Amino acid sequence: MIVLARLLFPKDFGLVGMVTALTGFLNLFRDFGLSLATVQRPSLSDEQVSAVFWVNCTVGILLAALCTAVAPFLVVFYREPRLLWVTIVLGTGFVFTGAAAQHRAMLQRRMRFGLLAVVDMIALVIGIASAIGMAVTGLGYWALVAMAVATPAVGLAAVWVATPWLPGRPRFQVGIRSMLMYGGTVTLNNIVMYFAYNVDKVLLGRFCGAELLGIYGRAYQLINLPTDNLNSTAFLVAFPSLSRIQNDPARVRSYFLKGYSLFLAVVIPISASCALFAEDIIRVFLGAKWHDASSIFRLLVPTIVVFALINPIGWLMLATGYAGRSLKIALMLAPIVIAGYVLGLPYGPQGVAAGFSAAMVLVAVPVIIWSKHGTLITGNDILRAIAPSMVCSVVAAAVALAASGITNRVDIPFLRLVAESAVVFVVYLIMLLFVLNQKSMYLELLRDTKLWPRGGWKRKVKAK
Repeated sequence: MIVLARLLFPKDFGLVGMVTALTGFLNLFRDFGLSLATVQRPSLSDEQVSAVFWVNCTVGILLAALCTAVAPFLVVFYREPRLLWVTIVLGTGFVFTGAAAQHRAMLQRRMRFGLLAVVDMIALVIGIASAIGMAVTGLGYWALVAMAVATPAVGLAAVWVATPWLPGRPRFQVGIRSMLMYGGTVTLNNIVMYFAYNVDKVLLGRFCGAELLGIYGRAYQLINLPTDNLNSTAFLVAFPSLSRIQNDPARVRSYFLKGYSLFLAVVIPISASCALFAEDIIRVFLGAKWHDASSIFRLLVPTIVVFALINPIGWLMLATGYAGRSLKIALMLAPIVIAGYVLGLPYGPQGVAAGFSAAMVLVAVPVIIWSKHGTLITGNDILRAIAPSMVCSVVAAAVALAASGITNRVDIPFLRLVAESAVVFVVYLIMLLFVLNQKSMYLELLRDTKLWPRGGWKRKVKAK
């Protein structure tokens, strides 16, 4: 993103963004929730795994065909003829993701997170390299299209090499109905939320044009990047872990609250830094020509904080069989968020960002209360998990503002951002780990998940 933002123009991003609003929506159907069902079920037969694989492949082909069929309508809707082939080419990515879905689910079920990380990194590096190469040669928005297609194509090849499993012949009468029901509920939930979180881009593209959509889209992507990636990574570990102990409510409560606290401890100070240093972050990561994105970036901070508070509770609901409740929450949340966009639309991208944040803040508490209902987790548990990160972030932000007279003297934006961020995170860590004495809890959680060895990182020498 840092490189492409300097090689391409806002209109290039906005043009592809017009299509990704559709392909991102269709991507929710890529495995019909069967990957999560594969991980969540206590036991699976080889026939069930093979049947799910063939369902995923069929869905991928159908989605690619649907993109081709819808492409002319997008051209008419946006009054942009270049979208025809962009939509058709982007649609081919569904074939690759469908063929890789079950192999990825099997690795996740077996908790082979390191291997999954290698697969994803290889795919991402090759996808990014292809995009940068095409951007350098002047191919414009096609560089973004290439990255979107090359990444899943390479990921398919890598995950098949990494997983020593071949599907059997298609057989669908093998007891996958319950998996389809669970997966269907999850998919419907994702559809509702995707619609709620992407109507803003459709409205801006239709009424404000590609350039303003490109600016809003880059601001949203950049501010959501840390939280979204941390949430995805934590979900990858938390979902199978909580699924394995779903019949032990006390352990579920203990593990979830520790994981929730750790997640917030990372995300909240990042969000605070985004609010404080929006201009420098935009200049460093996107470049001077994107300066209009800084106000949008700052206005979206409350949205990202609420995402951090409510998304992890989704892990809990899905892992413990409350997928239906998650869907009901989504149906409640979606119209409120969309109303926020509509109210802010007359004021352009900044108004939409402000409306988005206002709506998310409004629904945060009701969503948390509803999500935890029926579990052993109490409101006080949630407050105790949130409070340390919030208190320490406020103190760190106050110190950073007090030190701004010194840090603002640094003329180079990158060095100034480093200095500003250093103040925030050093103060935050001192407060969190030592003043509030949270160090032992986080270390214990890392040891439980085997991300930190019991004896520390010192190499043990075996006595001969």
